Amino acid sequence: MCKWIGIGILVLAAWTGGAVAQEQEQERGPVTNLPLPRFVSVKAAEANVRRGPGLTHRIDWVFRRRHMPVRITAEYGHWRRVSDRDGAGGWVHYSLLSGVRTVIVEEDLLALRDDPDTGTRINARLELGVIARLGDCVAGWCELSADGHKGWAHKSALWGVEAEPESAAD
Repeated sequence: MCKWIGIGILVLAAWTGGAVAQEQEQERGPVTNLPLPRFVSVKAAEANVRRGPGLTHRIDWVFRRRHMPVRITAEYGHWRRVSDRDGAGGWVHYSLLSGVRTVIVEEDLLALRDDPDTGTRINARLELGVIARLGDCVAGWCELSADGHKGWAHKSALWGVEAEPESAAD
């Protein structure tokens, strides 16, 4: 009897965990009805990051790098709560953000390949910290363009794109 209860608890935990994950995937912003969280980029050369959603709130710091990818985690009127790859964040006016997707290279000398396959030719290497424009992503690979070079790189070496979901076999 105890063995059956233990299995029942595991089944229940797995079932409710899936339901919670499904709810999180479906969370939408109350203003835009777009998924939360989601990635965007900084459009402006300078973007004030405020403590709260409004001009009366203190500026905590300033983004000074155009095209920097950020993650939107909340919406309030014309304001978006964002965080960068280090987890630092605050509120930014939506007009300073762009839907153009970019990523930050998190692996030094990241290989850009002709096709999404480790056996294909390397046509360029990107240094750690480079910001690249994001194209399509397929099965662990993303197409990038940076400084006139274009190719495919491992998704795991990038910040600004969602990680691959874990498979049921894991």
